[in-house]
Amino acid sequence: MLIAGIAFFFLLGATIASFLNVCIDRLPAGQSLISPPSHCAECGHRLGPTDLIPIFSYLWLRGRCRYCGARISSRLLWVELGTGLLFGFFYWRYGLSWELLVVMVFSSIFIVLSVIDLDRQLILNKIVYPAALLALVIAIFLPPSTVAASGSATANFVPSFLPQAGIAQAAIGAGAGLVLFTIIIIVSRGGMGWGDAKMAGLVGAVTGYLIPLAVFVAVVAGGLLAVVLLVTGVRKRKQAIPFGPFLAIGAVVAVLWGNAIANWYTGRF
Repeated sequence: MLIAGIAFFFLLGATIASFLNVCIDRLPAGQSLISPPSHCAECGHRLGPTDLIPIFSYLWLRGRCRYCGARISSRLLWVELGTGLLFGFFYWRYGLSWELLVVMVFSSIFIVLSVIDLDRQLILNKIVYPAALLALVIAIFLPPSTVAASGSATANFVPSFLPQAGIAQAAIGAGAGLVLFTIIIIVSRGGMGWGDAKMAGLVGAVTGYLIPLAVFVAVVAGGLLAVVLLVTGVRKRKQAIPFGPFLAIGAVVAVLWGNAIANWYTGRF
């Protein structure tokens, strides 16, 4: 049953990713997500059902349009495959639960934000603001987390897919993320954009008091990749590297393992 469930949610994730790809293509351009129907960007031909089977269609067509032969971006394949793998993992982690539902929703949002930032260096308000509001609303229905006294080896965090588990902590996390990145933007004199600050606020709304961990993971991951890109010559020193994807990685790490990391850390002192 577990394997069947993982396979089902992998397929579900890949299917949902087809819509996420539509969001990635159309939201930055201000286009409707409904009309016109899916079509080839080069020849404009409307795609049929067999052209829209997640993962399989791309592989079967070898990454080219069936009608005009134009190359299809491999990003569509990777988003479908990555989302499918994430959803399968989330099912393994949470089982059939409301935690599974919400973590799939937020991971989908972070995927759209990350890919748009990679493609266009944009973090869209039309995604960030509603997502942050959704995180705050969900937090209303969760009990506040409690932390054991300092020095305890068994700090007690309420196990939750949203570590903040309470509207106050969600709001504080959102404010902390926004303020922290505002300071970074001012100090770095434009080294980061205001979109990064807004996304940090969203990450704070999702992770609550674990926002420092999410930011730490984002900075380390971003720094390591920047070093690799500079050493290999893929990027020049003054070329900007989108930070949104690393904030998304930090958020996912905090959601999945933040409580365990916090318990481990407090147990060391």
